[in-house]
This record gives sequence, structure tokens and C-alpha cells, in this order.
Amino acid sequence: MVGNRKRKCRKASGEVIVLIIRRMRCEQCARIHHELPDLLVPYKRYEAASIEQVVGEPSVTADVAADESTFRRWQAWFSVWSNYAVGCLSAMAHRFRFPVKEMSRPPQSSFQALGRFVGNATGWLARIVRPLSNENLWVHTRSACLS
Repeated sequence: MVGNRKRKCRKASGEVIVLIIRRMRCEQCARIHHELPDLLVPYKRYEAASIEQVVGEPSVTADVAADESTFRRWQAWFSVWSNYAVGCLSAMAHRFRFPVKEMSRPPQSSFQALGRFVGNATGWLARIVRPLSNENLWVHTRSACLS
């Protein structure tokens, strides 16, 4: 362990909580990595459960204290990202020989396709984020201009 850092996170109620994230140095690549708890999604400020509610069940958005523009941004992100996540999970299942639930007909959406890998019970987003992050497959979504 190299140290720790603070990370703010918003709950569905709008309450801001401060988490202490451990920083660790990889023995193989010598880079510093942050240990991400299951309640967070990389580069997102709201907890995973809030994002899961909005992208999974749009009718439940009233339970999350965020603007409509934030909901639209999450839904746009998820519609693009979910296709990538399905591909990554498919490759990982094939490589590690994990059993995947077969469907009687092709999935109608990427959300249904993700369900084959992680199910649709509460916490499905965290069950997708963890393996992608741990396998270093998370797409860096922040864009900043460096001079």
C-alpha cells in the first residue's frame, strides 16, 4: 500500500459521502492503482446503485436526486458502454471458461445481453464493473486537454 486518498460520492438521496480509497503499487508494472469499492463506478460521481436505477429502470428515476440532464448523460453513456461491456464479458467468459446462461432467442438489447452474464438482481452494475476494472479493460472516459 502506497497511501490513500479521499473520494467524494453522492448517494441517491443527494447526500455526499467521503470515502478513503487505498492506493497500491503493482509489483509487475510499478504503477499506482486505486482500490475501487463496489459502490463506485470509475469516473462517475454518483454511487453505482443510483446509476443502475436510472439506466436499468427509467421509471424509477424519481428516487435519485439528480437533474434530468444527468439521467440523459448516464443513459447515453450506458447505451454505448454496454455494447463494449458485453464484448469484454463474452471474451472473458470464453477465455476463463465461465458458464454463460444461454437464451432461447437472441437478446433484444445490450441490457438483456448483460443479464446473461450477471443477472438482473440488484447490484448488477457492480458485478460488471469489478471484472472489467480488475482485468484493466475499463475504457478511460475522461477527456482533458493537456498543453
